Amino acid sequence: MVWYDPFRDLDRFHRAASAWMPMDAVRRSDAVELRFDLPGVAPDTLDVDVERNVLTVKAERHWTPADGEQVLARERTQGTFSRQVLLGDALDADRLDASYEHGVLTVRVPVAEQAKPRKVQIHVGTPQAQPEALDVGATA
Repeated sequence: MVWYDPFRDLDRFHRAASAWMPMDAVRRSDAVELRFDLPGVAPDTLDVDVERNVLTVKAERHWTPADGEQVLARERTQGTFSRQVLLGDALDADRLDASYEHGVLTVRVPVAEQAKPRKVQIHVGTPQAQPEALDVGATA
């Protein structure tokens, strides 16, 4: 007797699709680098888009056997794949850049100026006088 699981192939496909574009994320002092492994992908099939702080990476990998070749095994994933990464408000998505070398797509996203660490001046003694608040709704 063989156990039949109708979702087995769907689960296997999901795991293969999500593992096909593995990513590392590294924070450097002034930027976050996202590195996607994309072996065998031609650079002209890559597409990187940002919309509302969502980075979308799309890639295609296709292979057709040459005339006279007999395929004995075909385990490498083929087709079009995409992955989305939510970029937080601390990153400046308007100034990102991307490069592709040796099968690795690197997307560099600068840290937004307001999110960078900064020194706060400390006053010694009595606090400085605060300016009076303006009453915008007042009429003279």
